[in-house]
Amino acid sequence: MKFGVITDIHGNAAALQAVLHELDSNSGISHIFCLGDMIGIGPDTNEVLSILFARDDISMLTGNHDEAVLALRRGDPYPLSHAHVREHHQWIAERLDERYINKLAKLPRVIHRTIDGLSVLFIHYHIEHDKLDRPISEDPFSPILQPSLDQLSSLFIDYAADLVCFGHHHPIHHFKSDTTIYLNPGSLGCSTAPTAPYAILTIERGQIEVECRHAVYDNSHFLASYELLQVPDRQFIMQAFHGNQSHTKQ
Repeated sequence: MKFGVITDIHGNAAALQAVLHELDSNSGISHIFCLGDMIGIGPDTNEVLSILFARDDISMLTGNHDEAVLALRRGDPYPLSHAHVREHHQWIAERLDERYINKLAKLPRVIHRTIDGLSVLFIHYHIEHDKLDRPISEDPFSPILQPSLDQLSSLFIDYAADLVCFGHHHPIHHFKSDTTIYLNPGSLGCSTAPTAPYAILTIERGQIEVECRHAVYDNSHFLASYELLQVPDRQFIMQAFHGNQSHTKQ
């Protein structure tokens, strides 16, 4: 089986379209797994969700930004740990199309698959088993660890899998132990360059092949939209998540 893995789109429709174009042009890819944080940070909330929910070849799960925004929109308790981005999340929540509320609420936090005899775990980031059903207000996701094989092996020790695919931490992670491959393809929508990372995986004959790729795209309109729409926290976002790139096309 050959499939794509994407994560952390963060409201960037142009980046998503660039990656999907490349995946759709790659013969043999039968499915795409999207590992959460589809919304938040970037302003293209409804465009991103429209693209994703319109397809029947994408399996999605939720991330902390999706759940925090949804909590505000539904009037549920909001996580205190996210208080510093509450104004931004409120702005996103107020613009979230009503038709996506129930769709987001129904998404799982974990997807397990057996592919060609190998066990595969898809998750936004590690959650202890006894916290899988806890609301986002209780901060179920584990604290982010710096990427290394030892750290990830320790973090996911309670999940037995041949392949663990996750997101949340935006840099690319690709580590392999004697028993498990740990893969985070990197944040598709938050990059310090006009590129969008993703991964293509092939599992056959008991072997796992990983290709980490970057789709090049014109992000000038997307970057300019932060100022045009007066997105809250836009100066911090541009610096922290987009490397202070210019929105003027070169």
